[in-house]
Amino acid sequence: MEKRRGSTAEPLVRMCESEESKAVREFLTKVGDKWSILVVVMLAKTPRNRARFSELQRMVRGISQRMLTTTLRDLERDGFVSREVFAEVPPRVEYELTRLGLGLMEPMQQLVDWIGGNWNSIKKARESFDKRTE
Repeated sequence: MEKRRGSTAEPLVRMCESEESKAVREFLTKVGDKWSILVVVMLAKTPRNRARFSELQRMVRGISQRMLTTTLRDLERDGFVSREVFAEVPPRVEYELTRLGLGLMEPMQQLVDWIGGNWNSIKKARESFDKRTE
């Protein structure tokens, strides 16, 4: 493959060839899973970017209690979500997007916009590939 000068991909190529590639792969694996993005987006839709566990479970359809717990812990560990426990009976726990978590919204929106603009082309490419491999 010929290397083009001034290519917009050049910074990405350099990153992929560096130690940063491990960080990018790790981040995309964690945040790009099925549930993390949905949880972040749903929290961003709530007033004050904050919600109780039960509210999140209702908002993120199809997620189990165990998976929501795991996803929130992972997001908290990575600094995207903060967790606050209130000394009440019954105990109340609320989750809030941090500044870092809110910072994910713009790049995620750009990705969603790109997908929306290219989804038909992706589907056509898949259909063409599937016909060739049958």
